[in-house]
Amino acid sequence: MKSLVLCVLMALTYIHCCYAEVQLIGQFIQGGLIYGQTENRTQVYLDDRELSVSATGKFILGFGRDADPKQKLTLVHPDGKIEQRELNIQQRRYDIQRINGISKRLMEPTEEDLKRIRHEAELVAQARQIETEQESFHQSMIWPVHGRISGVYGSQRIFNGEPRRPHFGIDIAAPSGASVVAPAAGQATLVHDGMFFSGITLIIDHGYGLSSSFLHLKDILVNPGDKVTQGQKIATVGASGRVTGPHLDWRVNWFDQRLDPSLLVPEMPGG
Repeated sequence: MKSLVLCVLMALTYIHCCYAEVQLIGQFIQGGLIYGQTENRTQVYLDDRELSVSATGKFILGFGRDADPKQKLTLVHPDGKIEQRELNIQQRRYDIQRINGISKRLMEPTEEDLKRIRHEAELVAQARQIETEQESFHQSMIWPVHGRISGVYGSQRIFNGEPRRPHFGIDIAAPSGASVVAPAAGQATLVHDGMFFSGITLIIDHGYGLSSSFLHLKDILVNPGDKVTQGQKIATVGASGRVTGPHLDWRVNWFDQRLDPSLLVPEMPGG
């Protein structure tokens, strides 16, 4: 896997800011994730939101698809010193994708379907708000499955000619039954055998609000609460839910901020 140092040299959008009190490493771009390191017992705020800081001074922050170009980071150090940094977030342009062949029932849910959809959305939201103190959130990620990238983060999808919400994950085309592995260590916080849109769905918490979601699966091989290691087989690729063929939809969240998984891994092998 490419080191963060190589990423600094190879990507113009990759920034490494070092100060005496804090280090910020990551991509300051919509969909990006920033790894922070500061001294112990420092309080960290992104705008008005206080961030959790580990006992070793590690923290993370992420920027969603439509994040504002200006963000403010505030650190209150143990000696009372207040440090403020203005973060400049690079704005992006996103692809438009047209997908036909979606069934009428999926395009026009009934009232009963809508009730189910709202309930499932709440389950996902609750899982993504879980904040454990395991430090795998600072672990470099690997691809959960290898294959052709068939859908990209942030793209606006048009199903059967009707615009829908942007796509917040990355789609990886792979044969049904192909192994899905954990991109980083974590704990299973949601195991669902069939959601209306995403089908068989799994969420793994990596700690401090960072989580991975795996959609449209065929089988899930872990149970709620199970701890997993990086590279462990956790599921298989399927075509459940709202899809036209087998693939993995992999999503990464920092709490409610939807991040771009492709920014967290090296280039796809063979890509």
